[in-house]
Amino acid sequence: MLVATTNDLAGYRVTAHIGMVRGVTVRSRSVVGNLGGAIQSIFGGNLTIYTELAEHARQEAYDLMVAHAQRAGADAVIGMRYDANEIMDGITEVLCYGTAVKVERV
Repeated sequence: MLVATTNDLAGYRVTAHIGMVRGVTVRSRSVVGNLGGAIQSIFGGNLTIYTELAEHARQEAYDLMVAHAQRAGADAVIGMRYDANEIMDGITEVLCYGTAVKVERV
């Protein structure tokens, strides 16, 4: 599956637009994660506990979007974007979306 943030793919021609596809995951921070993050924040720098949580959530949303595109019969997803919203304190929705298309090499 080809995935791009651009609206075209170098070396390919879009032959059909299938439609929007998405992957959504909702994540919460654990008590242990919050404690670890608080300790890391005392020393400053990269808060690896939160970085890993964010990366895992993005990857899960991405994988769900790719699966949605495959089920729809797409060869590629163009215009891919991420979005995140805090649903409530400590609970975040991560969305990955784009346009599913059929492509052929040029």
